[in-house]
Amino acid sequence: MMENTYAVKRPLWREFVPLVAGKHLISALALCAGLAAPVSVAAQSSTEIQLPALGDATSGVVSPQQERALGEAWARAFRAQVPTSHDPLMIDYLEKLTARLASYSQLKDKRLELLLVKNPTMNAFAVPGGVMGVHTGLFTTAETENQLSSVIAHELAHLSQRHFARSVEAQQNASIPTTAALLASLVLMATAGGDAGMAAMMATQAATLDNQLRFSRQNEQEADRVGMETMVAAGLDPYAVPEMFESMLKQTRYSRRPPEFLLTHPVTETRIADAMNRATRYPRQSFDQSIDFHLMRARVFMMQAENPQTAVKRFESELEGDSLNKEASRYGLVIAATRAGQLDKAEQALGPLLVGRPGYITYLLAQVDIMQAQGKRDQALTLLQQLLEKDPTNHPLNMAYADALMRAGFYLQSEQVLERHSRRRRGDPYVWYHLAEVSGLAGNILGVHEARAEYFILNGIYDAAMVQLRNALKLADNQYHTKAILQERVRDVREMQARADMR
Repeated sequence: MMENTYAVKRPLWREFVPLVAGKHLISALALCAGLAAPVSVAAQSSTEIQLPALGDATSGVVSPQQERALGEAWARAFRAQVPTSHDPLMIDYLEKLTARLASYSQLKDKRLELLLVKNPTMNAFAVPGGVMGVHTGLFTTAETENQLSSVIAHELAHLSQRHFARSVEAQQNASIPTTAALLASLVLMATAGGDAGMAAMMATQAATLDNQLRFSRQNEQEADRVGMETMVAAGLDPYAVPEMFESMLKQTRYSRRPPEFLLTHPVTETRIADAMNRATRYPRQSFDQSIDFHLMRARVFMMQAENPQTAVKRFESELEGDSLNKEASRYGLVIAATRAGQLDKAEQALGPLLVGRPGYITYLLAQVDIMQAQGKRDQALTLLQQLLEKDPTNHPLNMAYADALMRAGFYLQSEQVLERHSRRRRGDPYVWYHLAEVSGLAGNILGVHEARAEYFILNGIYDAAMVQLRNALKLADNQYHTKAILQERVRDVREMQARADMR
């Protein structure tokens, strides 16, 4: 396995502040540095959690091009510091759901980068430049795909209305450092269980003016309205918006602190009522329940379980008693039993699912996992080949096929699959990571260095990327075309590193 031995974590603000701060850089760094110190937080008298909305981006002060560069740089730095999930099925589901919503949104640039954060807390965020993050805990809070969609549509609205740039224009002297600190605090919330992030948010709040708070509340109202319009245009349930707000508010009543999402998206009874009033403009109707959502929810429960055996007991209990979706509970039992080594139980549970939805990729991939665990590698490869003939660009299928080839000792073929797939998903560190692994097994040392360099670049670890690129250049000495590409990549990394190292 490729160890991330170079992962000396770079302060997040050092990566993205230079892209937009300009003359505000010194004060931004001072504020961010102050967040590391102990913070005294006074109790709030208001019933609303009045923290600045993350707002995300319009105007001449920050151009769309600057926002794109900001988003790319911020995503690299975020990945370097926060555990993210690269579960191909979950990533594929989120990408398709977000793309569907984006196609009906007011977003002009629909290029989006998704980060699935391994964290059981309920949170989602959008960053200027088209970066969206979803905590795995949001799947366990939402009970339907419509409810999950309501949060994603809201974040897309922040992006489409360019709340970040508008706040910079409204508060040119304070907004950049404030936004820098707010973005950095997302890392704290994703890694320190929320408390440190909440303290950072409150410290940032103390540095803002009251009129910026009012501007933030206006952003939230606008995002609520635009997000619901997106939901309706996409054929989703507008009533899911107040339903999700209700779920969020309940968490504040039974928890010692509010969910992370509410730190940047304050929810009150008034806001819920406004959302309900807006929803009543549309006729109430029934909506089909997405099985995909419930299956991904089961995967999250599996991910969060203490161990596979505990997950097996959970899903068995759901099947015997009450369950939000019995089919999803059965699927959860399949994947949990497979990981627990209880293959007979997994196979028995999977049978009815395959009968009920023949050809369904999620269930067939579960069958592949069972075959792999049983040592039936040839059968697993045959099944995956048949599936890829029908859907050759499918992300989960390509990753599963490359893995099956590698397990069977077909390293060169596995490398070829991942090389093709990396051209489709150049911004996916998970693909580059596995390409580096299998290139090494295939004896392609130049390929190892190239893939590792891309992996480190996407994680904002530029020193390590430069080491890999220099090693690759030595091996490519007699390959003119490859050498030219590598030299160009070295220049790219130097520029990224220079921006990240600006003081």
